[in-house]
Amino acid sequence: MAADTPIVVYYEHPHWFEPLFDELQRRDIPFRRLEADRHRFEPSLPASRNGHALLFNRMSPSAWKRGHGGTILYTLHYLAWLEARGMPVFNGLAAFTTETSKALQVSLLERLDLPVPRTRVVNHPHLLAEAAEGLIFPLLVKPNIGGSGAGIVRFDTPGGLRAAVTAGEIDGGLDRTLLLQEYHPPLHDSIVRVETLEGRYLYGIRVHLARDAGFDLCPADICRTVEGETLESAACPADARKSGLSVERYDPPSWIVAAVEKIAVAAGLDVGGIEYLESTRDGRHYFYDINALSNFVADPVRVVGFDPTERLVDALVARAGGRRS
Repeated sequence: MAADTPIVVYYEHPHWFEPLFDELQRRDIPFRRLEADRHRFEPSLPASRNGHALLFNRMSPSAWKRGHGGTILYTLHYLAWLEARGMPVFNGLAAFTTETSKALQVSLLERLDLPVPRTRVVNHPHLLAEAAEGLIFPLLVKPNIGGSGAGIVRFDTPGGLRAAVTAGEIDGGLDRTLLLQEYHPPLHDSIVRVETLEGRYLYGIRVHLARDAGFDLCPADICRTVEGETLESAACPADARKSGLSVERYDPPSWIVAAVEKIAVAAGLDVGGIEYLESTRDGRHYFYDINALSNFVADPVRVVGFDPTERLVDALVARAGGRRS
């Protein structure tokens, strides 16, 4: 890989990708940081004028929580422009389109004939009560463009849902699209997240939930093991609310690994995580989230036994050189 054609990391969150930057620097791999919330491009120019071998898309769908919601939609246009001109992108338009639409995620899982909670999609909060007919409570209302569990609200009764709609308490989200989804309380109060790299299984973790933890399960922000040991992460000191969560390595059964790899390929994920749970309601396993923005678990060597960022950088270097790792 020539020094004048570096890897470009296109990102919005100020802290999540320090391990990636550190590993690139440690290996003396040429790269450039490109902040997504302050960016421009000229559609009439050839994309090759960007002067990079590979763009690694690290844009976050939760950017709207940090005042950068418009950048999410902008990124879709930017990735489409790059790919239409043959520029290589790691986690490109297909992955980011899936990342930014929970409705598309449900459709993808259904198309692959994989179990997903019953879901209905509406384009106005006032349609939620009608859409709930025939579904089994509790229900979750999810913004179509979410990220890190943002904006998810649980309703235990039809009356509670109707009251929230009447009071105007439900926001339509960035694209004014909402999902109404049956909630399956997870067995043993835990969910599993499986990380993939280039469509192949990388590792799995089991996240143990606190009763008031909500739905924000970003693994980079979980700060302790099941034994109570503190994990090293730049995100941990700033978010004490997540101290009730704990994490451990978990190797899922082979059929889950096969399903996850199928999801990753269908969604176009070069790197990404898929989450599932085992329902206390009916004992079935349900896939419910596809994440292109994969923040690896904090202190990974302690938790999973190796550093996945090293393998990620191997894949980036190989792709920048025109091959797969």
